[in-house]
Amino acid sequence: MRHKTSWYALAAAAGLLLAGCARSAPDPDSATSPEPAAEESVWPAVDSNLIDPAIEARIDEIMAKMTLEQKVGQVIQADNGSVTPEDVKTYRLGSVLSGGNSAPNGKPYASVEEWVAATDAFYAASVDPEGVEIAIPIIWGIDAVHGHNNVIGGTVFPHNIGLGAARNPELIEKIAEVTATELRVTGHDWTFAPTVAVPRDDRWGRTYEGFAEDPEVVASYSAAIVEGLQGEFGADDFLDETHVISTAKHYLGDGGTQGGQDQGDTKVSEAELARIHGAGYPPAIEAGALSIMATFSSWNGTKTTGDKYLLTDVLKDRMGFDGFIVSDWNAHGQIDGCTNEDCPEALIAGIDMYMAPDSWKGLYENTLAQVKSGEIPMARLDDAVRRVLRAKLHYGLFDEGRPSERPLAGRTDLLGSPEHRAVARQAVRESLVLLKNDGILPIAPTANIMVAGDGADSISKQSGGWTLTWQGGGIDNEEFPNGASILDGLSEAANNVTHSPDGSYDEKPDVAIIVFGEDPYAEFRGDVDHLAYDAAGSKEIELLRKLQADGIPTVSVFLSGRPMWVNPELNASDAFVAAWLPGSEGTGVADVLVAAEDGSPRYDFTGKLSYSWPKRPDQGPLNVGDETYDPLFAYGYGLSYAEPGEVATLDETVPDTLQASGNTNVYFANGSYSANMRIFKSGTVSESRVDHRAQEDAISLTFGDTGGWVSFTDGSVSDLVRESNADIELLLTLRSTLTSPVSIGMACEGEDCRSSRELSPADLGNGDWTDVRISLSCFSDIDLTSIIAPIYVEASGPGELAISEARLVEDADAAETCPGD
Repeated sequence: MRHKTSWYALAAAAGLLLAGCARSAPDPDSATSPEPAAEESVWPAVDSNLIDPAIEARIDEIMAKMTLEQKVGQVIQADNGSVTPEDVKTYRLGSVLSGGNSAPNGKPYASVEEWVAATDAFYAASVDPEGVEIAIPIIWGIDAVHGHNNVIGGTVFPHNIGLGAARNPELIEKIAEVTATELRVTGHDWTFAPTVAVPRDDRWGRTYEGFAEDPEVVASYSAAIVEGLQGEFGADDFLDETHVISTAKHYLGDGGTQGGQDQGDTKVSEAELARIHGAGYPPAIEAGALSIMATFSSWNGTKTTGDKYLLTDVLKDRMGFDGFIVSDWNAHGQIDGCTNEDCPEALIAGIDMYMAPDSWKGLYENTLAQVKSGEIPMARLDDAVRRVLRAKLHYGLFDEGRPSERPLAGRTDLLGSPEHRAVARQAVRESLVLLKNDGILPIAPTANIMVAGDGADSISKQSGGWTLTWQGGGIDNEEFPNGASILDGLSEAANNVTHSPDGSYDEKPDVAIIVFGEDPYAEFRGDVDHLAYDAAGSKEIELLRKLQADGIPTVSVFLSGRPMWVNPELNASDAFVAAWLPGSEGTGVADVLVAAEDGSPRYDFTGKLSYSWPKRPDQGPLNVGDETYDPLFAYGYGLSYAEPGEVATLDETVPDTLQASGNTNVYFANGSYSANMRIFKSGTVSESRVDHRAQEDAISLTFGDTGGWVSFTDGSVSDLVRESNADIELLLTLRSTLTSPVSIGMACEGEDCRSSRELSPADLGNGDWTDVRISLSCFSDIDLTSIIAPIYVEASGPGELAISEARLVEDADAAETCPGD
């Protein structure tokens, strides 16, 4: 197969990736960009192989029968939680997706039966012939990013960071094949995978979605996944009844943003953009990938979703991509001059399908008007529609029939089947990286083993984000009927296993296995300021040191979505295993940790680090090849029973600056509270999440008939006198449906110590997102040296107040702003 040859290695040897730049990096402050010259640039020419004369002729016939309204519908994708089958029929939408937490019937995840019923209903609506000369079936997309992680009973594989440690493209292809089969069971057509990002700053919340910091590993996997999902292009199995449409993402540079900020800015030269961040795309294109997803992020200040040079000149013209480009979740709304409902710039730049989950209707109406007016050229719309239809025809969608009538639909016996679980179990074994072993491993199956830690018996925690729910975590093991926790695997492999979550014991064990690590997260909710797992030293380190003092050998099984600074935990462990996020087959961990009856290893450790491990908690970015490369464990490190090694006592110093890390002027942003910030409520107030600029990035406060109050606090006391003297303002980005006035202010220590400004519905934007600024000097009637709640909100009546950002900012107009005066 083509992917057995490393495109990356061949291209590098030929100088394709190292040539000089044709277009200099754009200046974000400049109104113009250099003329594109992609044909002479660092970007390789690739043959996507998707142009088939018979298919092109059929596209011509279909498009000749389509109305303009149908064409616009084909380039818009709506989330199933915000659209109905009747809407799909009325607007003739081209696609439906299920984002995180968006399963049928308002649920975050669903059963096979619920999925099939939903896909059937939407498909039937799309092919209803009423009122049109030809009806176009929808394709349903979903984030099956580590197996079919959206259905009860699906096989959940290790996240990509673990698979990168396995260094096994053949295994990766098997995983993709299993995923495609299980997607077919629920009636899905399309997965938003593979992620071919190359994470270069491990503080990024999506680090675990990348296979490695080295583009060569990413390139070696890219085609394997595409072929596993779609079948081999030109072969009989290409997009047959066991395969689905794949999506290489997120084009381009999402792993290189400054500070590891999700949806941020990647500031690199064009040569570096191509050599590092572009490495996974040529193999995917050559393997026949039908779609590519554009990134939220920017390249040198320009949002890629609106960058014609990268989307059209490079990807389509130079690299020859003949599939379609889909945008990310309302990413078009982040382009300068755009909103979620109005963005001709994205289509003109080269986006072929807008992912407009909850903004689809307004976007449809505006896009239709813009095509009619000529603002969007008809030729550009026709090209986008042709690309979408090309993918649908390669997939055979017009001949597939209802999802429930397809060969694998409803086959619950295929979900988590023994064959699929065996592939997952192998993946877990091969992904484990042994960082330390002072002779305690492998463990005899007859030993008295105590298993502790909050990750030991939690399939949800060991699987990480994008597992049944968007953020993952907090889900009972019963929701994984075809899974096994790490505790389950150890209990199966050894004779005497005791589960003690807190590590207490009556009878001294021969060995203790502690399973712990990061709690699940996804996307920007996982962005961090530093890589210390436990800077305060208040988590599992206390248990490890106690067991060490008791003379009990300890084995740490560390669950994480990135390399982390765990020097204290390493020092307090006799063995330390980086298990990453292994997924639903926890038995794979015991396969390697527990010996056979004769004491020999049943399986050896074969995993090698695909990310460099930090020596200091504030060390980053840290990547192999850096001029000042000084890791604790280098890229490619990994011990084994066959090749053991020693780890000296490590420095446990936590820099003073780390203790105060984080932006103390930010209280809530990008869907996350700062530090230990929490909200407290009184009265009839409920809390949920809503979308503003990104998925679930805003908190929604719903007040009942009698109103109530809410305060933001982290329990500490702040002195804001300096800020008030410096004309600093409290900025809230909010949306309100409250019809009565709302008081917004701050609270200080002491009973009834608070100050606020009363804002009218007009001050709050009358239902539209708006920025509310209040100068801190407006609160000078209270003690600003003892602020306990930097945000205090009180409403007297019913309605919703949504907040997507709350922070202290510099004064906007050099004048005191005290709304309500």
